[in-house]
Amino acid sequence: MIPPDLLLRAYASGWFPMAQGAAPDAPIEWFSPSPRGIIPLDAFRVPSRLARTIRRRAFEVAIDRRFEAVMRACAERDETWINEPLLQSYVELHRRGFAHSVETWLDGQLVGGLYGVSLRGAFFGESMFHTATDASKVALAALVERLRARNYRLLDIQWVTPHLAQFGAVSIPRRRYLTLLARALAADCRFVDEPAGEP
Repeated sequence: MIPPDLLLRAYASGWFPMAQGAAPDAPIEWFSPSPRGIIPLDAFRVPSRLARTIRRRAFEVAIDRRFEAVMRACAERDETWINEPLLQSYVELHRRGFAHSVETWLDGQLVGGLYGVSLRGAFFGESMFHTATDASKVALAALVERLRARNYRLLDIQWVTPHLAQFGAVSIPRRRYLTLLARALAADCRFVDEPAGEP
């Protein structure tokens, strides 16, 4: 397991970990890519079809109801960077109030969601999953709505993918990213109403 204080210091410095495979003994490496992917919160785009889905309230959106289940669902893919030690590291961060999940539910079943780390005015998105059409997209839109409402400054997505580009994701140089990160860390924001604990 990665100690919680080490994880938080890494995020505050622009680094994040990834396991090199699903095996419990797979090595964990640290990354601080350049360019870095972010979604500017004031430029988030909701495609028209997704907007219709959101208006229909097809899914129930919940926060932190099943954090570990979201992580395990995100790990269920052919190639994963989430092994058991990494998973338990984030579960501990969640227990301490620094890691959160945004979940979508349908007929009482967890069908999509995402998780990430919240540190002052920055949210570091880690991964998402879905088993129902648009479920993860609804979770992303709900995340952005929450971050805006709570005056967050930065939504980090690590790398831009074609999937995330449709929502307004952009790549920026690492130096620019670190400037935005410093500004975000100067803000006093809370993802949930209870204050985060000490690492």
